[in-house]
Amino acid sequence: MSYRRKIVAGNWKMNKTATEAKDFVADLLNALGQYSDNDVETIICPPFVCLPACFEVLEGSSTIIMGAQDMSAQKGGAYTGEISAEMLKDLYCRYVILGHSERRQYNGETDALVNEKTKIAFANKIRPIVCVGETLEQREAGKTKSAVTSQVNNSLADLSPEQWSEMVIAYEPIWAIGTGKTATATQAQEVHELIRGLIAKNADDSIADKARILYGGSVKPDNSKELMSQDDIDGALVGGASLQVDSFVSIVEAACEDFE
Repeated sequence: MSYRRKIVAGNWKMNKTATEAKDFVADLLNALGQYSDNDVETIICPPFVCLPACFEVLEGSSTIIMGAQDMSAQKGGAYTGEISAEMLKDLYCRYVILGHSERRQYNGETDALVNEKTKIAFANKIRPIVCVGETLEQREAGKTKSAVTSQVNNSLADLSPEQWSEMVIAYEPIWAIGTGKTATATQAQEVHELIRGLIAKNADDSIADKARILYGGSVKPDNSKELMSQDDIDGALVGGASLQVDSFVSIVEAACEDFE
């Protein structure tokens, strides 16, 4: 198995004003000071309006990387309320979350749209974190494998081997997001192993071996170590626990541990 540097990405969702974000990032940066940026990639994905304030604090630091929660499939123009990849790039966003289950559920985003956005992100040298995951109904019906396979194959269709190698995929069982429920480490590992196999089929074994796959779904300090100790779990996409400095730092600490 190749060495895969872990990622801990905080998705703030619709939380924090720009003023709150600036203070929070300053505190987070101070708390993470003991960790080298080589230990783990720590990413924050604030609301769009908070990005400039966060960058003001982070400028010149490599400890925390900026990301965004979504992005338009359009390059620019008459699309009221949308944010383009070029705008994100100008704010030093190196990552963008695409296809989050909340976007799929509340905004009707399809695999085809996520695929468009993914290609535009790559064209602008922004690395996508593409989310996939099954509903509770699909899991109870034994359709987890087919649901995740369909999302991976369709959301990431027609990518080049180089793009597959740069891709980050986040498995987020929809039934475990914001519910307090978490997939067991075994359940999560099974789906992560499936996803790695799908990457191998779409690209090749060497790319799949190096690809990073995150778990997202009520990740907390008390479950993060067990989750990230699994062979195919390469980090976490963190929701509510990323809104408190102490809990987010605890998850970064878990990612920094040597599980070999």
